[in-house]
Amino acid sequence: MKVRKLVADDIPGALELSTVVGWNQTAEDWRLTLELSDEGCFGIECEGLLAATASLICYGRRLAWVGMVLTRPEFRRRGFARRLLAEVLSLADNRGIQTVKLDATAQGQPLYESLGFIAEQAVERWSRDGAQAERAPVDRDRLREFLSRGNVTDEIALWRNGRVASYLGPCVSKSRESARQLIAETLGTSGERWFWDLLPENRNAAQLAAEFGFKVERPLVRMYRGEPLHVDQSRLYAIAGFEFG
Repeated sequence: MKVRKLVADDIPGALELSTVVGWNQTAEDWRLTLELSDEGCFGIECEGLLAATASLICYGRRLAWVGMVLTRPEFRRRGFARRLLAEVLSLADNRGIQTVKLDATAQGQPLYESLGFIAEQAVERWSRDGAQAERAPVDRDRLREFLSRGNVTDEIALWRNGRVASYLGPCVSKSRESARQLIAETLGTSGERWFWDLLPENRNAAQLAAEFGFKVERPLVRMYRGEPLHVDQSRLYAIAGFEFG
């Protein structure tokens, strides 16, 4: 077992890993994660394969986000995820990060609780079925700019291609009607498959998802470690992704 920081040359192996476990990430998503993680993306090599990964993206010193916690099925139950989480949390502590957050599956929640994470609120993945269509690649520079700006005062709805479905998010809006218009323009008239991750605490977001033909696919739990940081969610209609927050 070898723990090390991931680099751009690891993207093919990382994409293979996320594909094996059924996640929606593309090579471009992994590239963006590596760029934003600022040396906070770690992996474990085992038997010549990239067996497990975890990433940490820091939004200043107030907040950091843990994502891409993945382990190949044949290497599970060996403590790889715990080992990588120890690396990213040590990095967060060394940088003086006040709050670390993540979105946990039911399977991962006990591990995170053992590392000091506390449940904060529900997160839901909604999906809409349809044949996947070819669309022009989204400019991920807009997503990078959004994530690097911190406080967002304007309204925005972004989307990006995924391996199995297009992804709606992030979406920030001042009102339900404005959000409906932004999302309608983003979805267009396409019947392709979509993922939409939202915080059901914002009831308007969940109601709009249902209006656009989405259904809840699976629940998750947003968790935090350190100081509580629970802000008003009324303007957030779609998160940027489980790996970004």
